[in-house]
Order: sequence, then structure tokens, then C-alpha cells
Amino acid sequence: GCEIILGNTYHLGLRPGEDVLREVGGVHKLQDWKANILTDSGGFQMVSLLKLATITEEGVIFTSTHGGGKLLLKPEDSIRIQNAIGGDIMMQLDDVVHSLTVGPRVEESMLRSIRWLDRCMAANANPEKQCIFGIIQGALDPAMRDICLREMIARGCKGYAIGGLSGGESKDEFWRIVAQCTKALPPNKPRYCMG
Repeated sequence: GCEIILGNTYHLGLRPGEDVLREVGGVHKLQDWKANILTDSGGFQMVSLLKLATITEEGVIFTSTHGGGKLLLKPEDSIRIQNAIGGDIMMQLDDVVHSLTVGPRVEESMLRSIRWLDRCMAANANPEKQCIFGIIQGALDPAMRDICLREMIARGCKGYAIGGLSGGESKDEFWRIVAQCTKALPPNKPRYCMG
């Protein structure tokens, strides 16, 4: 049987909304789910809804898919919503670029993801029960991945995710990055290959 379900922070934050989730006690109670919940951060929507998103150091400004208003999602907002959802494993808000992106945007997104991890960790209202996974970014650039790995590991996350893949790269490129990351990640911490 299923041992974990995924909750989408962007969509659950819009509907039913953070207030409703807090009122009912999170998705565990809303769905009578006794096992684990993994919540994403809303970061993937930076790629899937790129035409509706503006990325800044503060966060991501989305044009809402529900009525056209503006929605600012900051790292702190993402974690606050994930706390309300009741995620057992929460993904940090990261600055995601398409896996085939090259040039300065790759470094910008990787460094911002590190800074945003610090903000996410500081915002977690329930760190004993709701752990944050740092997400390793850097597209297909091994040097960028190495920097991100070193910085994320130094922060002592409870687990790590390999992000920014499955966006059109070849299987060889995909497995090269996965191997690089898994070799460097602490062997005693959980790993999640996203995508």
C-alpha cells in the first residue's frame, strides 16, 4: 500500500487555503491520512507556470490561476503554508530553472536556493515534527551542483532532494547528475530524487 502522499503547497495554499487547513488540523485530518505527507514548496510552479511568474530575491510573484490576482510566495510563506498542511517532509522553496538552462541564470538560481533554504529553516514553526529537505540545484553544471551540495550539507538538513532534473535532458545527463549528488550527500540522511 501507499506509505506517503504528496501535497502541492501552491495549489493547497490557494484552495482550500491556509486558514481552512489550520482550522481542520491539516491534510492528515482533512483526509484521515495516518501515514506520512510530503509537501512540495511551490517551487516547481516557477517552471510549469513560468509565464505567470516573476522571480525576485524576495520570492515569486504569480498571477493567480484562480481569478487573475497577484500572489507573492516567499520562502517564509511556503513553509508557513506547509506547516498548515501538516507536511511531515517539507521541501524548501527553491529557485528552479529548466534543466537545460545554461549561463548565469543557473548560478543565480542555485545561490538563491541556498539563501532561501536559510530563510525556510528559520521560518519552520514545528522543526521537531516537520523536517525540511534542502533541494540541490545547479541544472546540468557539475561545478554548480558541487557548490550547492557543499552549502546545503553544511546547513544540516534532515534530508535532501535532487532537484532541477527531468526537464528534457538525456538519460545519461540525468544519471550523471544523480550519481554526482548521491556520492556527495550524507549516507545517513534520506534522499529524494525529484522530477
